[in-house]
Amino acid sequence: MAVSKIVNGTTLNIEVKKGVDKSGDPIYAKKTFANIRNDVSDQNAYDVAEAIKAILEASTRNTSLTVASDLIKA
Repeated sequence: MAVSKIVNGTTLNIEVKKGVDKSGDPIYAKKTFANIRNDVSDQNAYDVAEAIKAILEASTRNTSLTVASDLIKA
């Protein structure tokens, strides 16, 4: 029995520094950009994230791409 994956949502996430804790370590929060094209290439998503990071005032850390999908019997 074959199974197919149907992508139904893609989001781009960037960790942005929002402050420091009591010991001086940075605290990061995720900034999420929803409704990214489901067929976006990894390189294009990375390039867009880097462009966004360049205009943010706060420092940033990791970038991730979250793809939600359903598995169905084919």
